[in-house]
Amino acid sequence: MQPLPRLVDSPAELAAMVKALGGSACIAVDTESNAFHAYRARVCLIQLAAGGREWAVDTLALRELGGLRDLLLDPAVEKIFHAAEGDLLSLRRDFDTGAVNVFDTMLAARLLGYPRYGLADLLQQHFNVTLDKRYQRHDWGSRPIPAPALRYAGEDVRHLERLRDALAAELQARDRMVEAAEIFERVSRVTPEPREFDPEGFWRIKAVRDLNGAERAILRELYIFRDERARAQDRPPVKVINEDALVAVSRLAPADLPGLRKAGLSPLQVDRFGHGILQAIRRGRRAPAPQIPRPRGPKPDPLITLRYDALRAWRKQRAAERGIDPEMVVSNAPLRALARARPQSTAEVAEIADLGPWKTQAYAQELLDTLRAPELQ
Repeated sequence: MQPLPRLVDSPAELAAMVKALGGSACIAVDTESNAFHAYRARVCLIQLAAGGREWAVDTLALRELGGLRDLLLDPAVEKIFHAAEGDLLSLRRDFDTGAVNVFDTMLAARLLGYPRYGLADLLQQHFNVTLDKRYQRHDWGSRPIPAPALRYAGEDVRHLERLRDALAAELQARDRMVEAAEIFERVSRVTPEPREFDPEGFWRIKAVRDLNGAERAILRELYIFRDERARAQDRPPVKVINEDALVAVSRLAPADLPGLRKAGLSPLQVDRFGHGILQAIRRGRRAPAPQIPRPRGPKPDPLITLRYDALRAWRKQRAAERGIDPEMVVSNAPLRALARARPQSTAEVAEIADLGPWKTQAYAQELLDTLRAPELQ
């Protein structure tokens, strides 16, 4: 059985870890958050590995990253992640820091054309290592951390160094390392977007358009009530009342607690939230029926849609020629920007699509030629 990573939960232990990592050419990094168990997710653990040693930094105990932040931002040290975007977004959100000089094993595998690029798949294929995924939805915000969960956390960084070496060798052999470095640099710049509760978000609930106006008014009030309770209890809204139950209660609109049971709520839900739910139902009955939202902004220009479709067709063909995922050629957002802007030069293409040097050289002229087709003018 693999040893547990060293738990770092004091400033002194954090400083000792940073000192121990000094001089490392590369460090494997992963994070664990409590997204399945809290209203607003936060990073609860940061795992690191280098030279056969592993650590797990308890960010709930420390709150500040100290010297670890400097290490993540040190361009002389390569940081190895698998699927770096989520980890980097979380680090920026909670600690106002990211990482530079990133190697992303998932993006490397996608650039090499791997059909399955999850960490478990790659470790099984390269090293015949089977990951224990029983703790994928563990509540990382609970303390103390059980030993099996801590061991699971360590597994996510334990093999990243040698996986990085294997994938880097493949990238070099296929002359894709420069391209990969450009992709890694781009992902290192991701920034989180602030998310606030939208009371009109109930329109995204499945089956909402099957309800009549009065039922939608009740659903909107229930949706707002659920968010208030979830925020107060620091729980995901779905763990207060799931969406199917919201729709069922909106349809039946019971007037008493037994009626809530008949609508499908559990005894615990009725006990905890029943009176609040009944008040929300009464507010919904008095409220005007919500109007189905209209698309925002002007109707899409058909010519812009044609250009976007043409760019996507070009991308699909180019990806097939290279044997890679189309998103690894150019992602959707830059293609939309190009379709709207109609650049007149490769320099404009590169600027609008935020292409790095490699992609500018490889794709800018082809993108421009695609947009210059007579039917797209």
